[in-house]
Amino acid sequence: MKLSLISPSRNNKKYLEWSYNSVRKHCDPSVEYCVADDFSNDGTLEWCQKIKKSDPNFKFIRNDGPIRLGHTILYDRLIEEVATGDVVMIWHADMYATPDMDKRILSEIGINKIVSLTRIEPSLHPPGQEKIIQDFGVEPEGFDECKFLEFEMKKRDVEKKTHGIFAPWAIMKSDFLAINGHDPLYAPQSREDSDIFNRFLLMGYETVQLWDTFVYHMTCRGSRFNPQLTTIGTMSKEWKLQNAKSERNFIRKWGNMVRIDENLKPVLSHKYRIGFHAINCSYQWLHQLEIWCSTIFISNDTTIQQYIKDEQPNTLYDLNKRVLSSSLMNQSNFDRVQFYDILIEFDCLKIQSYIFRYISDILTQTNNTGSFEYEMFKFYIYTLNTYEHNLIIADKSGELRNDKSIIK
Repeated sequence: MKLSLISPSRNNKKYLEWSYNSVRKHCDPSVEYCVADDFSNDGTLEWCQKIKKSDPNFKFIRNDGPIRLGHTILYDRLIEEVATGDVVMIWHADMYATPDMDKRILSEIGINKIVSLTRIEPSLHPPGQEKIIQDFGVEPEGFDECKFLEFEMKKRDVEKKTHGIFAPWAIMKSDFLAINGHDPLYAPQSREDSDIFNRFLLMGYETVQLWDTFVYHMTCRGSRFNPQLTTIGTMSKEWKLQNAKSERNFIRKWGNMVRIDENLKPVLSHKYRIGFHAINCSYQWLHQLEIWCSTIFISNDTTIQQYIKDEQPNTLYDLNKRVLSSSLMNQSNFDRVQFYDILIEFDCLKIQSYIFRYISDILTQTNNTGSFEYEMFKFYIYTLNTYEHNLIIADKSGELRNDKSIIK
């Protein structure tokens, strides 16, 4: 089998060069290194052109801009259009390969299986069970390769395997294509990884994290800590805004925030088809509530119109089909099956915003249809069907959004 590393890059030339050199130093020359230059202006294009002349297993494409595509889109373009390997691996420009990394990946990978490598990284993020915190440099020019390689060799544990999933992760190309890759809902970046990990698990793929093969990870140089946008360790304004937008879209799709265990393996929750009837709903409340349901009914048409105008540029969901006038519910021909399986009614003057993250948990603990009250909510449960398995295939056409994919 052949391995292709998949690495979008925006103004990351010095990291990209550092990472590429580590792969060529420590891996078989047959490993394919695939780069997507995302409208960089730091010499990335010229570097790619130079490397391509001397390395037959180096491939690249370029987004000529001026709009940034981001790695949500460019990961998939590289895999679909460029990579020729049977196995593809999501690889960041700020990652350093260790000796025989490729051989270990190829010996472990298989159909319906995802392999992640353990990261060794400086303490720019909180510690966790899924990684090792050890500082061997935060910039390529300060990287202590000798000490790092000595350290990682001592840390190798051939007996230990856990089941988290995160970059760098490898998968059979055919398995990646089977779920239609990443969801463009999250473009240009953020939460696209959590989304696809949920879908891998729903598809039944096995996840394995190896502890006998490492990468050194300088962390987030292409996104939140991109030195062209901010200082190392300080999240860029661009990333904060995009992350907030992507988090809202994740909740729209899954009905919950990202959930993971202590090893960063996704914790899956049920997806329900929920309608909100929000009484006394202000613009501010509508902004908080809309993402937690499939449809929301409020009485103020002016608020509805203003919210849709403001929020529609931030999502691929058609908000005209999600935010509706409560007057519809009083019409004689109103068919609730078109809008929800479960209706939750409440007065916005009496609720706390945090409670909506627990709605699916409340429903999961409910065994019967019918109506009941819980704190300030009135539940009207017509069916308790769950629909998360209908989210496995990424919707790149836009035809399956707005819960069309989950209406039987």
